[in-house]
Amino acid sequence: MIDLTFLRDNTQNFIDLIKRKDPDFDVDKLISLDKSLRKLKSEVEELRHKKNELANQGKKGVTKELIEQSKHVGQLLKEKEPELDNLEKEFENLYLMCPNVIDIDVPSGNKESNLMVKEYLDKPQFNFDIKNHVELGKINDWFDFEAAVKMTASNFALYKNQGVKLVYSLMMYMLNNNIKHGYSPILPPYLVNEKALIGASNFPRFKEEVYAIEKDQLYLTPTSEVNLTSIYRDQILDNNELPIRMTAWTSCFRREAGGYGAAERGLIRIHQFEKCELYTICRPEISKQEQERMLNCAEDILKSLGLHYRIMLLAAQDTSFASSKTYDIEVWMPAQGIYKEVSSISNCTDFQSRRSKIRYSNDSKTKLVHTLNGSSLALPRLLVALMETYQKPDGTVEIPQVLKSVVINTF
Repeated sequence: MIDLTFLRDNTQNFIDLIKRKDPDFDVDKLISLDKSLRKLKSEVEELRHKKNELANQGKKGVTKELIEQSKHVGQLLKEKEPELDNLEKEFENLYLMCPNVIDIDVPSGNKESNLMVKEYLDKPQFNFDIKNHVELGKINDWFDFEAAVKMTASNFALYKNQGVKLVYSLMMYMLNNNIKHGYSPILPPYLVNEKALIGASNFPRFKEEVYAIEKDQLYLTPTSEVNLTSIYRDQILDNNELPIRMTAWTSCFRREAGGYGAAERGLIRIHQFEKCELYTICRPEISKQEQERMLNCAEDILKSLGLHYRIMLLAAQDTSFASSKTYDIEVWMPAQGIYKEVSSISNCTDFQSRRSKIRYSNDSKTKLVHTLNGSSLALPRLLVALMETYQKPDGTVEIPQVLKSVVINTF
């Protein structure tokens, strides 16, 4: 959630920052509701105070005037308390839908205004007709999408044989890389509750994208960012504990409603996928450098695998709901002839920590921490890039040397 003090003290500046990111968000209504709510709260508190005063006076003796006053105050409270309850809910619902304010470094506009800040290696060149990952998967017997449909539904994947080994090898490779960079490994449950999803800012805005286990009031995690945020929910950390850096390997589950085009077949866009996550909790003054550290950590994986990629600073309207500033790492997919995002490195400032009540103590004061998250990396698209980049004329795939030792040690 955004800082209400900032909203009240810097109204026009706040409106400008929010409109840069989400032109459709009704910020004027949020400001109006906030004013109305504070006014009504003050009125109700005064009436409650008056009711207590009258009750204390009644202990010394009840008079007709006192009875009339008590009835009048009671009637007003009977009218205004439900009104206050409804107004609080209306405000809270809109407040939770308000996006994080954008960083001053972020360019205005939407996807077309994304700014490339770095490019690594040249696009691979081939002297033969290349195949896409779906064709390569069939040739090498690594996937069975038909079997996945039979046992589950469309847009799920079933991995086989060497494909399974490669999945686990890549995940172990990424996990080891992140540990080397100082991120502590975490293995959380795959089910999360509503409070965890609200705290990480997935609810209520993205509720329709999450798979629900209604009987138990639990949800399949859409990203381990949700789980990692919740570890320190409702806690006050000691200044000396910070920064806290974590990495988690989980399956992630997303509905991603909407049409799946031909360019998103196979592993490009699926409902269940493996992902290695980076997550940092730190003091506000170092969050910018922590974002660069996280970016370098994710980059190291792609560099060591010899993949061509670029880094994009996302424009305001393409920056995710909770983020103040996001870098996307986009890897080149030769057979598709396009770049696809394999990591978003986001600085969420105090947006998630305010929702999750994660603070730290320093000199007898408590302040909100900053949180950052990033994929390191999302596996399916990384696998696509590897297969299409390292394919041979006969359709076999040459696994990069750095992964071969992981395969041997894992299996």
